[in-house]
Amino acid sequence: MRRLIGSVRRLSPSAFVILVSLWCVVAAQALAQHPSLMAPPPASQPVVARYTYDITLPDTGKRIAVSALARLVAAPSVDTVVFDLDDAMQVRSVDFVCDDMWETARYVRGPGQVRVAIPNARTQASGYRALQTTCIRIAYEGEPTDGLIISTDAKGRWQAFGDNFPNRARHWLASMDHPSRKSAVTFRVIAPSDRTVMANGRLVEMSPMDGRRTLSVWREDRPIPTYGMVIAVGALTMFDLGRTACGFAEDHGCVPQAVWIAPEVRLTMPGAFARAGDIVAFFARTVGAYPYEKLGHVQSSTRYGGMENPAAIFYYDRGFRAKGGIDDGLIAHETAHQWFGDAVTEREWAHLWLSEGFATFLAALWTQHARGDSAYAAELARARGAVLASTSASSRAVIDSVETDPNRLLNENSYQKGGLVLAMLRQELGDSAFFAGLQRYYLAHRHGNALTDDLQRAVETSAGRPLGWFFDQWLRRPGWAELRTSWAVDRTTGLVTLLVDQEGRFGPYRLQLPIEVVSASGDRTRLTVTVEARRTQAIALPAWVKGPTAIGCDPSHILLAVCSAK
Repeated sequence: MRRLIGSVRRLSPSAFVILVSLWCVVAAQALAQHPSLMAPPPASQPVVARYTYDITLPDTGKRIAVSALARLVAAPSVDTVVFDLDDAMQVRSVDFVCDDMWETARYVRGPGQVRVAIPNARTQASGYRALQTTCIRIAYEGEPTDGLIISTDAKGRWQAFGDNFPNRARHWLASMDHPSRKSAVTFRVIAPSDRTVMANGRLVEMSPMDGRRTLSVWREDRPIPTYGMVIAVGALTMFDLGRTACGFAEDHGCVPQAVWIAPEVRLTMPGAFARAGDIVAFFARTVGAYPYEKLGHVQSSTRYGGMENPAAIFYYDRGFRAKGGIDDGLIAHETAHQWFGDAVTEREWAHLWLSEGFATFLAALWTQHARGDSAYAAELARARGAVLASTSASSRAVIDSVETDPNRLLNENSYQKGGLVLAMLRQELGDSAFFAGLQRYYLAHRHGNALTDDLQRAVETSAGRPLGWFFDQWLRRPGWAELRTSWAVDRTTGLVTLLVDQEGRFGPYRLQLPIEVVSASGDRTRLTVTVEARRTQAIALPAWVKGPTAIGCDPSHILLAVCSAK
């Protein structure tokens, strides 16, 4: 590359004063308190089109060296561009580097941030070419305290795995670390040659360096959230699952799948991964084409049972070493995230249910497809039990804008209640309108971000009716419906009326309530009545209901309601 002579040395005195003044403003801003981890970058901050991370890994130990190049969509319109980067990473230099243009940049190291000063035409000498500020490179090194987990495996072999969720990418990747800021990513990793390197996207290069080390380049061309930008480095061997789900990729081709595992567990393959192709094909038929270049499944050291990194799902190590530790339910949950969470990502953390609730529901839908209606009902019944026993669900709304720590949103609200909301919506709309709405929502926001209102609009369009009441009562208030029923018989006509009182702390619900009528002969008949969102109401039962001896509510395995009969 052609290096430019530092423009600061060529500045006129007045321009120099302007630049120094700008530098002082940036330095003062850096002393401000670190913003909330829940908050997205200000809208004024530029959009990153692609990150390219050149990472040099050690043979032993934890010290890494990184050159992070952020290529922006357009030149910044602000005087400071802010990247998240943990204080454990020591910044060596910051430059503007576009093609053959190079220029040293001014920056300030704030708490957990790198703040890069953006010069403008007024700060440059007359006739001097403008700086190429659309490409910002930050070089740094250090021992990550989180995010990139460097350890040894069960056999004592050195390994490293990215484990970024929810906002831990900043511990090793200079980035705008928030789900609303998705971008493409390239990893260029230099690692010991006896270690396998795997990452998002597709492998585009593998070049020996000096006999001991190898450069591996993985390129993801779809925009993905920073929490899913990962590498896996270790004593891994690839078990090829082949070209699966043919016709269901975005290019109408096949979806290459493979499992990266420790050599000693290779003989256990494919195990539950034998169904990986069927799972992708089922979700593609249900939602839309598979969104990425490949799908990898990796034995890793993630803190979670599974982590849905785009095109590179990480599963916990012990699951591969115990019989039945990785089952098709876990694979289905993490694979469902490729559509919801990865391709369509919540714009704000408070809407995390758009990721976890969808994966929970779609995994249950896979169970219905693979094992039948009874297995589906049993899975949803377990989810319902978890919600009714949850203090989070009883005290906080699913869309939780009060919580300040995204980790605490990983609870029964986001997972089980979110999944049940979708199951209840399916029941409310019927399969045709429900799945049409799901597909509409996915296609409108694929490779982007969304909020709950976007989903509501999509299903309202497919259903042809307003559904604000449904989304409000199930997602924007805590708890569930609480009902008490009794019944009365008109002595003149013999008609039966069901009396319903809603006693919940958070208001009455509108719902379809299953009830069971017991006749004098002992016959039991089930029917469903419409309950309006009122504290008390009387509901006339069909004329054929005569002389009952008992009428009890019978909430289904889906309905989030508790009911008692007088």
